[in-house]
Amino acid sequence: MSVDDSTALLAWYDRHARTLPWRAAPGASPPEPYRVWLSEVMLQQTTVAAVKPYFALFTSRWPTVETLAEADEGEVMAAWAGLGYYARARNLIACARAVARDHGGRFPDSEEGLLGLPGVGRYTAAAVAAIAFGRRAVVVDANVERVVARRFAVAESLPGCRPQLRELTDSITPNQRAGDFAQAMMDLGATICTPRGPACGVCPLLDRCAAAKAGMAEAYPVKAAKKARPTRIGTAFWVERDGHVLLCRRPDKGMLGGMRALPSGPWTAQDPGLAEAPIRANWRPLGRVGHIFTHFALDLAVVAADAPDRAADGEWWPIARLDEAGLPTLFAKAAALAQKAAQTGELMRL
Repeated sequence: MSVDDSTALLAWYDRHARTLPWRAAPGASPPEPYRVWLSEVMLQQTTVAAVKPYFALFTSRWPTVETLAEADEGEVMAAWAGLGYYARARNLIACARAVARDHGGRFPDSEEGLLGLPGVGRYTAAAVAAIAFGRRAVVVDANVERVVARRFAVAESLPGCRPQLRELTDSITPNQRAGDFAQAMMDLGATICTPRGPACGVCPLLDRCAAAKAGMAEAYPVKAAKKARPTRIGTAFWVERDGHVLLCRRPDKGMLGGMRALPSGPWTAQDPGLAEAPIRANWRPLGRVGHIFTHFALDLAVVAADAPDRAADGEWWPIARLDEAGLPTLFAKAAALAQKAAQTGELMRL
């Protein structure tokens, strides 16, 4: 079974592999481990299209793990802004520093060694071990889960079936070309075995796929009913003075940790109003912005005021250069709302 699956899939990959900036061509020498690790961290819960420009930026500014380890943390967090899931950026810095400090700038070449690095979990360790070092490793991301769930028509729903999906992936992972096989599975899930409308007719595993044979490919993987996502409410404060806006650095732990942001009060089930406002002022409402996090939706009111001086705690940032501040998407939306209000005169009329 494993030989049939892997042989068919690798033959398909040799002809149809995606060309990506962090990859080597099928059958070629493995890519540099730093590039593999960086791309895998960026790709977690993020699309390839979104990652490409960030990967180019990071590898241009910090071409090696040593240069990333020496980088200013604020600059790295700012460069990450907009990519989301900001704990990944903090882990990225911690891991780079550990590799530089404890491993002489070289990534461990085994899953076990990689798992000892900060922020490196089971998936990333397996992916780097297989792709960068050619180790046989069982690499399972969301694309692979979907391919395997359909290939074997796994009846149990996610997330409970994940141990079974891992075992089944193990059963078809070859001893040779494990890195190419892992990337072939990812490519298959991304381009053919897609969540909706899978192109079963051109799939290299069609003759072996239990779900396709039953005409039920889209029924897999079976997913448990989603829980309702709660909504939280908050307020963002646009404080302006002499062409500058007040920014703060969010606490390292918690949502958007370590990022520059507009001052913001608590995010709670009930409207917090002006709680934790950075200054006492006559606040003017500008509107609201929304953002979806993994576990909740946020409804954020944006209010504005002019500061009498620059005594407030924080960083006064030139509004004309606000795009250089590295604001996360939520606060970039709030800032855009405030700037639009200023341009149209709404801020002065409110």
